[in-house]
Order: sequence, then structure tokens, then C-alpha cells
Amino acid sequence: MFIRKRAVMTATLLTVLQTADMLEINGLYAWQFELHSDPAHTGPALRIECMDGRELRKWQFSLEQIAAAQHNVASDSWAISDDKGSHELKALAGINAGNDDDTPDDDVADL
Repeated sequence: MFIRKRAVMTATLLTVLQTADMLEINGLYAWQFELHSDPAHTGPALRIECMDGRELRKWQFSLEQIAAAQHNVASDSWAISDDKGSHELKALAGINAGNDDDTPDDDVADL
């Protein structure tokens, strides 16, 4: 009997970030972030801003730092480092609810 192992496709942090709606960094939720995946882009590839109480917190990472990030499967988070140290980053996807379930018949009262 032959058992064939399936190749596991591991997503990179860059791919995960491209579909994220919000990020969690070091336990703080950040919906204000910019991702520039084009290597020709000058400046940081990822900028994150969020409020921590009254303090505006900012992080920025290069494409190299994003590529070097390590995935933690147990917590589904990424360890990413900058010149200030290591940070725990989670990419979150939102659920969009449409209002498409209303049909024109719903607007007509039953008589």
C-alpha cells in the first residue's frame, strides 16, 4: 500500500496581508494600514497605525521584513521584526453582509 503525502501550500505573510481587512499587532486592532507589494515602491511596504488609548502607535516594515516573518500555526499569527524588536501580527478578514436579500416583492404589502 502506497500513501502519498499531500504537498502543503504555505501562505506567505505578504499573500495573507493582500486579503486582510484589519490587522492585530501586539494585541491592538488596526484597520488603518497600507500595503505596497511592488518592489519598485519607495518607502515601507507595510504601514500600520492604531490608537492605544490616547497614543497613536505606528509601525512600518519593509518587504524583506515581511518575507522573513515566521508563521505560528497554533495562534495563526506572524512574528515580524523591525529595529524596535519582534511583533505579533495577525491578519483578519471581515465578513461582508449585503442587503441583497430584499426583493422587490418584499416592498409590496400582502393584501
